[in-house]
Amino acid sequence: MRYFIRFSYNGTSYHGWQFQPNAVSVQETLTQAVSVILNETVELMGAGRTDTGVHAQLMYAHFDTEKEFNAATLVHKLNSYLPKDIAVFDIIGVHDTAHARFDATRRTYQYHIHHFKDVFLNEQSWYYPTALDLDLMNQAAAELLNHTDFQCFSKVNTDVNTFNCIITEAFWIRNGNRFVFTISADRFLRNMVRAIVGTLVNVGLRKISIDDFTNIIASKDRSEAGFSVPAHGLYLTDIRYPYLQS
Repeated sequence: MRYFIRFSYNGTSYHGWQFQPNAVSVQETLTQAVSVILNETVELMGAGRTDTGVHAQLMYAHFDTEKEFNAATLVHKLNSYLPKDIAVFDIIGVHDTAHARFDATRRTYQYHIHHFKDVFLNEQSWYYPTALDLDLMNQAAAELLNHTDFQCFSKVNTDVNTFNCIITEAFWIRNGNRFVFTISADRFLRNMVRAIVGTLVNVGLRKISIDDFTNIIASKDRSEAGFSVPAHGLYLTDIRYPYLQS
């Protein structure tokens, strides 16, 4: 039988979600925990990859087992076994062909920037003390919804069949001394969100105009877009499936 596991993690100590040959990943750590608790070898397929240092407030993965178990008990045992920076919320039985990666219909990320030095945010938000024009950044962010090809924000030499993504929301809000960017789409390219944020920061600095931002998208050229902001300010916050309640 197939199960979805719903969990979160602080990515500070991990080299991303996906297995790495010579580094600790979230996938390796969680897979080992599930295998030990169930006393069998299991394989976890995640909803997607996150880069080194990126966090997930909500993440899904699926695994198969024929063993019977009480979900609440298994969640408790996993949280007792796992390190403090990974937390399991639920384990849900799904149909045998359900797929954590391919069945996801929407993913949401947030990026956090703080403008005043805060020792408690060093690994959870990007400290950027320079003033930014939030209104201009929101105007540029809205332009993302008018496009589908985002090759200019993709990591180069990536193995994908298409650079098309359908973005359904993209906006900034001010939260005290912090700016928070939210973006949702059916899929994301590697490094896409961090490259978008870096380019929007250039808009906020008035280094480029809204028209420049639109032309960058049309160029399909990564070298035309802005810098990639640090990973530790990025969070995967939501994933939607047609057969799971949000």
